[in-house]
Amino acid sequence: MLASALSRRDIRVDHTVLGIPAWTNGTVIYVDGSADFRYQLKELCVQSALLVAGSLSRELVQRLARRPELAKRYLAVEGHRALSTLKDVLPPVMQSLIDNATASRSNSAADSLNIALSRESIATPPQCFGAIRARELLAAHQHAGGSGSSGQHVPRQQQKKELTELAEDANHDDEDIEDFATSPVGGGGGLGKLLQKMFQMVRKVKGDGALGADSATHWSRSGARAKVRAVHSTASAETVDDAFGKGKGILYPEWDVHQRRYRYDWCTVKEIDPPAESHTSVMWMHQYDLRKPLARLGMGLDRYHRQTQGDDIDIDAAIEAQVEMMAGSAPDESVYIESKRRRRDLSVLVLLDISGSVSQEGSSGTSVHDQQRNVAAALIAALHKIGDRVALYAFHSQGRSDVHLVPVKRFAEGLDNTVMSRLYSLKPGAYSRLGAAIRHGASVLIDRSGTSRRLLVVLSDGLAYDHGYEPAYGAADARQALAEARRDGVGCLCVCVGANTDAEVLRRVFGSAAHATIPNHDQLIQTIGPLFRSALRSTDVRRKFSKPRRNKEEVAS
Repeated sequence: MLASALSRRDIRVDHTVLGIPAWTNGTVIYVDGSADFRYQLKELCVQSALLVAGSLSRELVQRLARRPELAKRYLAVEGHRALSTLKDVLPPVMQSLIDNATASRSNSAADSLNIALSRESIATPPQCFGAIRARELLAAHQHAGGSGSSGQHVPRQQQKKELTELAEDANHDDEDIEDFATSPVGGGGGLGKLLQKMFQMVRKVKGDGALGADSATHWSRSGARAKVRAVHSTASAETVDDAFGKGKGILYPEWDVHQRRYRYDWCTVKEIDPPAESHTSVMWMHQYDLRKPLARLGMGLDRYHRQTQGDDIDIDAAIEAQVEMMAGSAPDESVYIESKRRRRDLSVLVLLDISGSVSQEGSSGTSVHDQQRNVAAALIAALHKIGDRVALYAFHSQGRSDVHLVPVKRFAEGLDNTVMSRLYSLKPGAYSRLGAAIRHGASVLIDRSGTSRRLLVVLSDGLAYDHGYEPAYGAADARQALAEARRDGVGCLCVCVGANTDAEVLRRVFGSAAHATIPNHDQLIQTIGPLFRSALRSTDVRRKFSKPRRNKEEVAS
């Protein structure tokens, strides 16, 4: 609420991971989640001041892109000037942040940039000033304005909402609101009125998709919204539909094993419409008896009331039992609350390789594509049946600028004959830029899954090849993409069905991620349970003990 009032826009506040300085992309302000409240308040005030003072306009940020030292010098001057513009409405405890001598050196954001470009000596900005992340800001400006050539997107589209005016007698008896509106923060001016308006706003949480197996069990802060990925796209799965509707794409990095560094914004992923051929007879209900081994996975804790034993007291049940005992009746002994692992808490995205190499005949006499397609159908049917959220994307590529992903089934869609017709209409062709497909699949999982446990299942013959994407280069990039996904809390499982790919080649491509070669899709039931558990367990361990990278420069080094 305070951030929206100070920045004069609808804005959210979220946390970064340990060691990442505060920053904003124009729609979200990220503060240090490990700091105390007083320090977070300082970070919030600085970032809000930068927004309202015009310090992060597109023209200025463009000149700061790829120049971190210039951005730091600019922030050291502009931060104090921006805070001085909010001097009258800042909380009193924040007044000490302003260095009046530094603020008086500049009359505008452009003046601050000129000072930063000069050879003048500039003191290092306080740590609570955070940082200016030009890349995310430029992506936000482009998405909001619909112009530019970078093709990037931001996590959420900035939407301007009209604030409803308060009636003259509204909240007349609400002492809390009156006290807050007359506090030093609100004052009696425009900020106080804005805070009063915000108390009247009704915020609605909108879900996507129908209720049931494909509805989110809960929203977790363990994904990309709760931390900064070391290597990531500025795109969000929530804006994918709009982006591809206009023929644009999402930019992802690629790992150059020869130079030992990332090529940022190197690959363009485009989601294309799935084929619409009709198939009168689609055998999609055959699940190879996968439900039993998969039913034990992804179980979350739920609280059950009125139990005979448990770890907490059910107050309502205990009161009723006491009343019954005082009335002379035999009380019910089920007065406990017990936590039971019964809630489905797993989202799975199946990534199906439809490159030209899978059209070859496999070890069982049928094509690798047919076998992998049957496995994909069986997996999504079984997972949907037991109540997990499931999605299916197919992929192939034609160079780094045309990595195509086909959304056969999104998380928000139900499972019906339309989905299966799309799946059985897929035709293999082109090449396989595996790393970009994995990064996009992980991004969709993080942004859209809605569960705390996420799993990416890659069905591929393990041949990563494209223009400028030779086998050794492609294998290293795929390994790196899988490592990024696991670092972000996504379990990774790679299955090669019916292909004659050498085991050593698969090991080079999939690395330490859980993977297996299955000669025939009928043998899937013997291995799918252990593979799923291994992928989820390794991710839980990494999420618990690993320390996230701070920024992409450290990753490159």
